[in-house]
Amino acid sequence: MSTAELKLKLFREIDTLEKSKLEQIYGIVLNFINKENDTEEWNALTSTQQEGIQDAIDEMNISNGLDHNELIEKYANKYA
Repeated sequence: MSTAELKLKLFREIDTLEKSKLEQIYGIVLNFINKENDTEEWNALTSTQQEGIQDAIDEMNISNGLDHNELIEKYANKYA
């Protein structure tokens, strides 16, 4: 597959994503481009902080979590 075909395939996949997933993929891609192998920040955290982050990631993967914007909108409408 050529690079043009890969780009088109990626574009088509990304183009069909809902807003929250689009924002997630945008962050992932930016992180990949800007800090592909940068572990300095992670290594600067204490083992307790690293464990807490990993636990949160695991919990989000299990429960799929709640979208931040949807949660804020729900309570903003409720208490507005």
